[in-house]
Amino acid sequence: MPLGLVLLLIEVVCIVHAAKTGRFMPWGFIILFIPGFGALAYVLIELLPEWFGSSQGRQARRKVVGALDPGKRYRVLTDELAVADTIANRAALAEECLTLGKFQEAEQHYDHILALPMGDEPAYALGKARAQFGLGDAQGAVVTLDGLRQRWPDYQSADGHLLYARALDAAGRTDDALYEYQAVANYYPGAEARVRYGLLLGKAGRSDEARVILTDALTQLKRAPKYVRRREAEWAALAEKALRS
Repeated sequence: MPLGLVLLLIEVVCIVHAAKTGRFMPWGFIILFIPGFGALAYVLIELLPEWFGSSQGRQARRKVVGALDPGKRYRVLTDELAVADTIANRAALAEECLTLGKFQEAEQHYDHILALPMGDEPAYALGKARAQFGLGDAQGAVVTLDGLRQRWPDYQSADGHLLYARALDAAGRTDDALYEYQAVANYYPGAEARVRYGLLLGKAGRSDEARVILTDALTQLKRAPKYVRRREAEWAALAEKALRS
């Protein structure tokens, strides 16, 4: 049997399988428009992880599908919410909205959850603040996070603390933002908080302090493992740029 015919049969089988298992979008088009390689990718990313139950394979599949069809998870979660309007389903959809930049919808979901008797939780208030900040409503995010602190004084979140500092900065409350940046920089896992603190010190005219903070952040990054340096490359570049200026 000619090789071309074999490849065609494999592609047809893959397309039929994708259609029957609800994966035609986007795999059907990928297989059609990338002959050979599309079918190979389908087997490697979709079928092998199922056959062998590999968690790494499932993660790889989610990443690739997310890159090829970033709205797929959003559509799935929307359908799940339509079937069962639970806090868990709505929170999952709200989180996905944040990931996709659908901040208005995310805020609406978090408002709905927070109004429920069982939805009065700090994580959902933080989610709402993230949505507000994404919408450019820095002052609204500050108000939400102030309310979170008053309602749940023992709640701890490094990401929430950093968001609070950023919201204060965006709202024009520089002194308050510097205070919060200094506090969160002492324990935040990663260089972002320290670099943001250093950058704001520089904008506030405190260049000597800014140089100390940024230099220290770079020194720690240079001593970190290679995978950490790759992950924090953006903040290293910003710190280096600020130090050169």
